[in-house]
Amino acid sequence: AQIHTHMCYCEFDDCMEAIDRMDTDVNSIENARSDNATLEAFKRIGYSKGFGPGLYDIHSAVVPPVEEQYNKLKSFLGCLDIEQTVV
Repeated sequence: AQIHTHMCYCEFDDCMEAIDRMDTDVNSIENARSDNATLEAFKRIGYSKGFGPGLYDIHSAVVPPVEEQYNKLKSFLGCLDIEQTVV
């Protein structure tokens, strides 16, 4: 079994070390509108657990085209190892 957590928008830089210490296997965040700034912050602290960066804002009435989601996922892989990326 895996333990997952989800965090919506916040100032992640203020609590990165605490997030890293959480006893979870996968951390999913809302990253759809942050231009990977949040992913870069997790990369800077050496975050190595599973990570779900969020392809788009599920609360939005607009679902991005598949190509846009594909390109966003590719951009995540510049910040995360493929082995830790959860979609």
